[in-house]
Amino acid sequence: MAGPTWHSDTPADAYKITAAGWLRVGLRGLCLGGVVFGGLLILLLVRMIERPVCGLGRPVTPYITQTVCRMAFMILGMKRLVRGAPMRERGAVVANHVSWLDIFALNSVKRFYFVSKSEVARWPGIGWLARATGTVFIDRDPKRAKAQTQQFQDRLLAGHKLLFFPEGTSTDGQQVLSFKTTLFQAFMTPELQDKLFIQPVTLIYHPPLGQAAHFYGWWGDMDFGSHMLKTLAAFPQGSVELVYHDPVRVNAYANRKELAADLEQRVRAGHTPHELR
Repeated sequence: MAGPTWHSDTPADAYKITAAGWLRVGLRGLCLGGVVFGGLLILLLVRMIERPVCGLGRPVTPYITQTVCRMAFMILGMKRLVRGAPMRERGAVVANHVSWLDIFALNSVKRFYFVSKSEVARWPGIGWLARATGTVFIDRDPKRAKAQTQQFQDRLLAGHKLLFFPEGTSTDGQQVLSFKTTLFQAFMTPELQDKLFIQPVTLIYHPPLGQAAHFYGWWGDMDFGSHMLKTLAAFPQGSVELVYHDPVRVNAYANRKELAADLEQRVRAGHTPHELR
C-alpha cells in the first residue's frame, strides 16, 4: 500500500556506468529477464492446474516464485544475510521498504503474498508479475473497505502469509518512517485477531565497496529504469540483510495503533547491529 512519496534532503549520488558495467548490464539483464519471465510462464502453466484443483490453496506455485527470487540474487551477485527465522504461525509480515529489490529479497527466504495498491496491477510487466504471484491489491475507495477486509480474511484463513510495507513508501534505507495504521484494522476483526500473528522484519542494505550507504535505496523521483541499470552494473555488489524478529500475537494489543506502534519500534530496532527484538 503506497502513500505520499518520500523525499530525502540528500540527493542520490550520480553513478557513472563504465564500459565493463554496460557489459554486466547486458549479461545480467538477459539472464535476469530470462529467469523472471521464464519463471512467470512456468508459474502460469502450473496455476492453470492448481487453481481449479486447489482454489485459494497454492501448494506449488509459491516455490516457483521463491526459486526465481533466489536465482535473481545469484545473477546480480548480491549476498543475502538472514538473522532470525520466518514464523511458522498463521498471519502476516511487515517490513520497512527500501527498494524494488525488497520483493525479491523477502520472497527468496519465505513464500509471501504481497499487499499492494491497486494501481500496480495496471503497470506493464510488474503488474503481470504481481497478479500471477497472488498479490492482494488494495483500492483506496472507502466503498471497497468491507470487500477488501473479507478478501484479507479469506486469504489469511486459507494459510496465506500476507506481507505489506506500513511506511507506505520506499526510502533510502537509512531510517524507518512512521507506520500507517489503516491496514492493521483488518487484523483486529473478531474473526481474525485471536488466530493471527504478525512478524516484523527489518531490511538492511549494505552498499558496494566505495559507494554511499543509500546505494540500493529507491525513493523520491527516481525512475525504475535507471535504478535497475545501476544495480545491474555494480561490481562488486553489496548485500541485503533480513532481520526476522519474534512474531507478536494480534490479540495482545488493544487496537491497531498500539499494534502498529510496537511493530514499528521492533523494525526500527533491527538497524542496531546484532539486536533482535
